[in-house]
Amino acid sequence: MASPKDFVPVLDSEVPHFPGATVAARARADEVAEVTVVVKAPNSSPSISSFLSDMAGLGVRDRQYLSQQALGQIYGASTADLKKIERFASLNQLSVVGAGPSRRAVTLLGTVGNLGKAFNVELATYRSSRGTYRGYSGPVQVPQELASLVQGVFGLSTRPQSTFHLRKKQAVPSSAQGRSRTGTGTAPPVYTPVEVSKLYKFPTDVDGKGQCIGIIEFGGGYRMDDLKTYFQQLGIATPNIVSVSIGGAFNAPTGDPNGPDAEVALDIEVAGAIAPAAQIVVYFAPNTSLGWVRGVSAAIHDSFHKPSVISISWGGPEETWSRQSLRVLNSQFQAAAAMGITICCAAGDNGSSDGVPGTLAHVDFPASSPYVLACGGTRLEGSNDTIAAESVWFDGPNSATGGGISSFFALPSYQKGANVPVSVNPPHKAGRGVPDVAGDADPNTGYRVRVDGSDFVIGGTSAVAPLWAGLLALVNQKIGKSSGYLNPRLYKQGVSGGGFNDITHGSNGAYNAGPGWDPCTGLGSPVGTILAGIV
Repeated sequence: MASPKDFVPVLDSEVPHFPGATVAARARADEVAEVTVVVKAPNSSPSISSFLSDMAGLGVRDRQYLSQQALGQIYGASTADLKKIERFASLNQLSVVGAGPSRRAVTLLGTVGNLGKAFNVELATYRSSRGTYRGYSGPVQVPQELASLVQGVFGLSTRPQSTFHLRKKQAVPSSAQGRSRTGTGTAPPVYTPVEVSKLYKFPTDVDGKGQCIGIIEFGGGYRMDDLKTYFQQLGIATPNIVSVSIGGAFNAPTGDPNGPDAEVALDIEVAGAIAPAAQIVVYFAPNTSLGWVRGVSAAIHDSFHKPSVISISWGGPEETWSRQSLRVLNSQFQAAAAMGITICCAAGDNGSSDGVPGTLAHVDFPASSPYVLACGGTRLEGSNDTIAAESVWFDGPNSATGGGISSFFALPSYQKGANVPVSVNPPHKAGRGVPDVAGDADPNTGYRVRVDGSDFVIGGTSAVAPLWAGLLALVNQKIGKSSGYLNPRLYKQGVSGGGFNDITHGSNGAYNAGPGWDPCTGLGSPVGTILAGIV
């Protein structure tokens, strides 16, 4: 066993605490917990960034994605490195309960006391406004012989990591569910997902058959009787929906329509209404950094269901994530891109502040990853399948589309010609621009959904991620291939390619909309039939 002087900090492994969090007690030493150690790709591996760069210039039909097996062979953890982790576990009275070379991860089981000693951290119970959790201060540490191969250590902290992104308008009576509009006079319209798809001219000669849409959730659950009623009211056959449990989380509806159940129902009902013949797989994972790492990994490496599109409507300001979480999850999204999987992420619902008090602007992660399709929000008004007006969704600083400039991720090459501005925050650095695309998100022009036996109108960028996931399932069916890493292709076409409704009016607080890409609605909302022809 290494002595304290032989330990080396794991890069960026400090975990930010909630404001006002205090230590309540030492963590129970006899509590049993799991930790996942993520290993770096071997130095001999070719650059996955170069692989994606070479592929980015090709049309989707000409691309050759990596299989999971090929990804593991090229970028997976080496046997020698995994053996070092196993030896480390044995020396510290920890058990190896899972090892995935292609995922570059080893899961260890042991008491909190042994885990704290193994990683040279003092684990404590913290009390905060968001509940109690296990955590630590300072960096996680590993013995010198592991320092060059460990990319991240997850599970020592159980701090809640993210929130879901939606805004609810109001409850509506069941008798009104089938009607296409509410209110009279100047009241804005609300829609079923099918009506939104018509306004955005989604392809109508495909239904998602042969496609799989993955949805990752970090709380709540769904009731099949709700879903059957909902799709019956829309005149749509209920899609094939299954759930996958990860890390002890499972489909667990709370019965509270104001909680995460609303997120789960919104995601399934929007994606399912758009692509009713697609298989929908809902991955339930704990809302911790470990839950995120394991949940994303399970979805992108699911060799049975093989989702080609994944929707994520949870997230949080970049500053609320440990930097090791940002790096490791970004590498997972990068791996998904190499395998031809498109990941659609909500950009947040708190405007340019992303809900962080103060005067600075912030962006939401995972939407800020350069390997995901970040989805912002609009206010959509239309009738008879024709858009009458569309602007940036902004109902106030805490009910508006997220968007802005990342403080962590550099400006990706595909955005270099998009006139992405520098951050409004001093010292006004360049960075990844968020979002990439947009869609209807204003709860006042929102979507009719059914949650826990009641009908509601819900908006938020949470609705836009599954909307785009459903669209891409249709596109994938139509072209006979996964769209995969779509961002470079979309930016190459740009607004002038005709696949987008350019949103030029409105603001999300610190940033304004304008012609072309902007930090409120990205390239714009979709014109589905045209996008299907240019990917």
